[in-house]
Amino acid sequence: MKILYGVPGEGMGHATRSKVIISHLLKKHDVKIVSSRRAFDFLNKNFPERAYKIEGFHIAYENGGVSFLKTLNETLKNGPKSLMENFSKYFEIVNEFMPDLIISDFESFSYYFGKYNKIPIISIDNMQVIDRCKLEIKIPSEEKMNYNVAKNIIKLKVPDCRNYLITSFFHPPIIKENTGFIPPILRDEIIQTQTSYSDHILVYQTSTSQGNLIKMLQEIPKEKFHVYGFNKEEKHGNVELKPFSEDAFINDLASAKAVISNGGFSLISEAVYMKKPVCSYPISKQFEQFVNAAYIDFLKYGKHLNVFSSEGIKAFLYDLDFYRENINKYSQDGNNETLKKLEEIIEGIENK
Repeated sequence: MKILYGVPGEGMGHATRSKVIISHLLKKHDVKIVSSRRAFDFLNKNFPERAYKIEGFHIAYENGGVSFLKTLNETLKNGPKSLMENFSKYFEIVNEFMPDLIISDFESFSYYFGKYNKIPIISIDNMQVIDRCKLEIKIPSEEKMNYNVAKNIIKLKVPDCRNYLITSFFHPPIIKENTGFIPPILRDEIIQTQTSYSDHILVYQTSTSQGNLIKMLQEIPKEKFHVYGFNKEEKHGNVELKPFSEDAFINDLASAKAVISNGGFSLISEAVYMKKPVCSYPISKQFEQFVNAAYIDFLKYGKHLNVFSSEGIKAFLYDLDFYRENINKYSQDGNNETLKKLEEIIEGIENK
C-alpha cells in the first residue's frame, strides 16, 4: 500500500514518534512523508528521498509562553507564499506518488490532500484527547479560554478521519466514534535503555531564564540537578548545565531519580515509561501542556506546578516515594500494542 505520512514541523516530538511508525510501515508498505522546518530535516536524513518539504504553520513565543498576536502576524505575512509553494507541491505528489492511505500526525497538508482525493485518513496524535474525550481534570477559570481555543482548533484541524488513534499515558472516557487509545510512541533508544535510580534529578526547562532557574535549584543544595535546555556546559554548585546530546540525555533520564520538565508530551511520556516521577511546569497558553501536567497530578505520578518555584520543587521531592509507588503501577509493552492496532486498521482498509 502507498501511504502519505504528514508530520508538522513545529517541535520535534511529532517527528521522533513518526520515525518509529514510518520505520515499521516500510517493512510492508511504500511510504512518503510531507513535513516542514526541523522535522523535515530530521525525517529527510532518516528516510532519504522519501520526504517532500512543505511550508508549515509556526507558533511564535514570547516571555516563556505562546504569543497569539505574533503567531497571527507571522501567519498573515508568510501565508500567501506558503500557500503557493504547497499548491505546487500538491501536483508534484499527485504526479509522482498517488497514495492509497493518509496518516496525519496533526498535520494539515496531508489531511487536505486526502480529503480532496477521497483517500482514507488515519489520525495519530496526542492532541485529539482534548476534543474526543471527556477530561477528568479540573480546568481552572484562567485556563477556560485556552481550553476553548485549543478544543476548537483541534476540532477543525483534521475532522472526519476514518480512524483516530490517540497516543496517551492517560485514558479519559472517549465521547466520539472511530476513536481509540494507543500507548505513547517511544523511541527505540528509550525502550532499549536499562533504567536505574541514581542521585541526580533531570531538568528540562526553557520557559524560565537560566539565571532564575539556577538560583531556584541552588535553594535545594542537598539535591543534584542535571539541566538541559540552554545548550551550555557549566557547573554552578549542585546545578550542572549540560549541552544537548541525545545519548547523554537518555542516559541521564534513565538513571534519574526524578524529572522536572515543562508540559511537553514526549518527555513526560518517556519519564512515565521509565517510571520516573515528574514535576511539570507547563508553558503558558499551551493547553495541551496544561493537560499533560494536570494528568500527572491526577494520576499521582508527580506534581503539576502552577508557579515555578523552589518551594514547589521541595514539595514534589518530599512526596517522591509516594509518586514512585504510583508510577511503578504503569505498564506498557514498548510499541507492540500500537503497531499491532495500526496494522489491523490498515488491513481493514486494504481488504475493504
